Amino acid sequence: MREATLLHRSGSMGWVASLTLASSLALVGCTPIQVWMGWRVRLEKTPIASMAATLPKGAMAPGDSAPLVVTVVQPDGTALQTEGVAGGKVLWEDLQITATVVAVSPKGIISLPADPRLSDGRTPHLTISVPSHPGLQTELGIAVRYDGAFNSNFSGSPGMSGMDGSAGSDGMSGSMGSFDPNNPSPGGDGSDGSNGSDGQDGGPGGDAPSVLVNVAFRPGVRPLLQVSVTGGGRVDRFLVDPQGGSLTIKAEGGPGGSGGRGGRGGRGGFGGSGIPNGSSGRDGMSGRDGSDGFPGRAGGITVVYDPRAKPYLGSLRFFNRKGSGGAGPAPVLMEAAMQPLW
Repeated sequence: MREATLLHRSGSMGWVASLTLASSLALVGCTPIQVWMGWRVRLEKTPIASMAATLPKGAMAPGDSAPLVVTVVQPDGTALQTEGVAGGKVLWEDLQITATVVAVSPKGIISLPADPRLSDGRTPHLTISVPSHPGLQTELGIAVRYDGAFNSNFSGSPGMSGMDGSAGSDGMSGSMGSFDPNNPSPGGDGSDGSNGSDGQDGGPGGDAPSVLVNVAFRPGVRPLLQVSVTGGGRVDRFLVDPQGGSLTIKAEGGPGGSGGRGGRGGRGGFGGSGIPNGSSGRDGMSGRDGSDGFPGRAGGITVVYDPRAKPYLGSLRFFNRKGSGGAGPAPVLMEAAMQPLW
């Protein structure tokens, strides 16, 4: 209550200062200040008649993340929503969420695993309760969809850029001579600027591995493609609904890193004034720019597909350019009977 006392007693300027302080604390997540200002509520002190949960995004695809919204309704009909995407007053820390298949962050972000084997044939489910109100809870089932734009990237990493060369140091100015006609003396010569150092060569782009794509067919009202993509010791798996869904597979060479710029040569020092003036020093030579790194090689792509999947191969897209931007080897397509991949 000390903040409230200060706010009451400090006059108009005090109102401004106190509000500024409260706003600053709220921005860094000071919950007591947020509750005191009325921007948040504590459910333990709030009567609740019912509650509900929704996922504004609707269905989720493997690998998706989406915000959850929980609404509690007071006996007088006033609805309060959770903080975050809903912009409400209810604190996530006042809720307890039990989840199956999906994961839930402390701020109500739902994440569905990218591996479709973990959700295939299952319905992600949430049970949300309010510990301060025993017996009050709501449940939410989440539909899983497979018509998303999926990606499987086996491309090589780009090469590291070379470091720029260091600039050369400027030469020292020559000492001043004398302009006295009875006792003239020449100005001193300026010293030469030093050479800039060479830029470092860029690193080579990474080579993409050869990739094997297996495509099995799952019949149904909405047929699905079971796809595994294997390369470089890694396996990516996907369920793709070809009616609106797609899978982009990349095995591109990494571009070479750009060479560093050569360091600027130091400027020669000015000749000192005198009779005669001293000579200025020579400018140093700028360093050589580094060479760009070699581009990485594209990976070959081999696709083995079930004959029943052939009409839907247009939902698969392949990219395997070289790191230089040139075309890599054309994908090789092979038809063969495929058993379910899982």
